[in-house]
Amino acid sequence: MDWSLLACGRSGHVTYAPAEPAVRRQLTARAEAGGEAWRCLRCGSFVAGQPQRSGPAAQAPAVRRDKEVRSALILRVFAVERLLRALVVAVLSFVVWRFEYARESIEQSYQRELPLLRSLTRQLGFNIDHSKLVGLFNRALNLSPGTIKLLAIGLAGYAVIEIVEGVGLWLGARWGEYFAMVATSLGLPYEIYDLVTKFGATAFVLFLINLALVVYLVVTKRLFGVRGGKRAYDARLRSESIMQAAIEAAAPAGPGPAPAAAEPRRGLASKADAAAPAAPAEPK
Repeated sequence: MDWSLLACGRSGHVTYAPAEPAVRRQLTARAEAGGEAWRCLRCGSFVAGQPQRSGPAAQAPAVRRDKEVRSALILRVFAVERLLRALVVAVLSFVVWRFEYARESIEQSYQRELPLLRSLTRQLGFNIDHSKLVGLFNRALNLSPGTIKLLAIGLAGYAVIEIVEGVGLWLGARWGEYFAMVATSLGLPYEIYDLVTKFGATAFVLFLINLALVVYLVVTKRLFGVRGGKRAYDARLRSESIMQAAIEAAAPAGPGPAPAAAEPRRGLASKADAAAPAAPAEPK
């Protein structure tokens, strides 16, 4: 699958006219119906019409291409999962916080309805007193007000962490990748201990999601110096950029200053064309 074409089909082509004439010639061609056609910085196709933006080559927009488009999609899937988890935890935090203020009425209702629940469940062959949910509720009724408040604050803090992770992953920001990797890694030892002591299907699925996110971020984004770190990551983006290929193709063969190269930017390129196209004829 060509992820660059898929992204262009969804959100349109990205064209840019460099101010440097030599670089400009690498990115423009004569359209079949007359006029100019400009090369899309994402998919590499020539698009008839005026460029969307213009300016120095070094100020060309950062454009995700191919595998970087796929990577952004994967990170947004993780981001949605983080934000949904934050919503659930935030609701739970609010319920715990309100529980303290309504504990007396809740306990009265619980004690009033408990005999009826016991009777109904016994008819179904189940003893409700052995239910984990009932045991958890009984323990909650015996918690001190201070413990309940600390629990609510802890849940709220966890929800905030999940929101920050989700936003950072959705934006595809470098800080978001580091934050998500560190925050998720800190919880993995506890999750492993919890699975060893009492295995649960839901806990196991959540553990696999967290582990997959950590491994994916470290390996593909080269965090903490893995696979050459940020320098190698930026070098790959720069070498696969269509604008960078045009700049290098326009550089003079002999000694002399070359046009300013575009600085590596977050989200640029993934698997660009192996070589820049031959310089087309100057448009009339």
